[in-house]
Amino acid sequence: MNDAAKSAPSSSAPAPAELKAEIEFFRTSLAQVRAGLSGVIVGQDRVVDGVLTALIAGGHVLLEGVPGLGKTELVKALSRTLTLEFKRIQFTPDLMPADIIGTTVMSAGEGGAWKLDFRKGPIFTQLLLADEINRATPKTQAALLETMQEASVTTAGTTHHLQQPFIVLATQNPLEQEGTYPLPEAQLDRFLFKLEVPFPSRAELSEIVERTILRTPVGTTPAIDGPGILRLRALLDKVVVAPSVRDYAVNLVIGTHPEGGSAPARVKRFVRWGASPRAAQALLRAGRVRALALGRGHLACADLRHYADEVLRHRMILNYDGQAEGIKVGDLVKDIVAELPETDK
Repeated sequence: MNDAAKSAPSSSAPAPAELKAEIEFFRTSLAQVRAGLSGVIVGQDRVVDGVLTALIAGGHVLLEGVPGLGKTELVKALSRTLTLEFKRIQFTPDLMPADIIGTTVMSAGEGGAWKLDFRKGPIFTQLLLADEINRATPKTQAALLETMQEASVTTAGTTHHLQQPFIVLATQNPLEQEGTYPLPEAQLDRFLFKLEVPFPSRAELSEIVERTILRTPVGTTPAIDGPGILRLRALLDKVVVAPSVRDYAVNLVIGTHPEGGSAPARVKRFVRWGASPRAAQALLRAGRVRALALGRGHLACADLRHYADEVLRHRMILNYDGQAEGIKVGDLVKDIVAELPETDK
């Protein structure tokens, strides 16, 4: 290969003008979805941002909040705004894995011969609301492991792939513990984000009452469809990740482990086990979405810090002392971010 060929840019790499146009398309599409949701969801900006980020990044979300804060309405509004197929599963202690993934049944074929048919369960959708997921038994919760990680269902030796995009939005009540089964660590690790849904402010509560009681609620209009979401996902691979930023993500995860030399004092004292390697992957995926949303074609450490709490809080396990003293994992994440040098200043 001659020198000219070596120095020539790759034909597959987007030209600067093309990349700029793609970033603008990304920002415009995201703004349209936000505008569609704002007509139904009052406030909850951080929650809406997290759900949209996870959707584009190809991850799942665990929503934690008391009843009545609009978690279910958010998912319904999202399905209408994105024109995605939506299904809801109400998790209960008597729910079985077959009720989620489906079951194989005998049916009569041609000539009267019997054959086995797979009847798909509600998991075969694009936007799945797993309502009160911690009310189901561990056996039923485990039915979601394969679908959340690989977007497929394997039964009777046959693998069935789910239609993309596919995202699970699960809810759980932080107050009511009777009759619930805590999600195992392997299940929690499948969620890209854990989002805490706060109680609305006085002004937001007043607007909610006005919209729902005193006048006709504002409807949603379709903003983007499934193929459009997949197009946005494809743009994430074009966001440049410098080695220093990648190392920052790795150091954030290492800082969650008490045996790590860079872990803050309170992490060493109150944490039994830190985040898995999936946390570093989640930070980079979510950070890329934020970079494009802000009009940048490169990832910055600030993007990783922005989502550190949502990515790490459900992947850190407190020890006995941490649980006894009521330590909040979110405060430990703040310690990690505060003590880690910011390399992009």
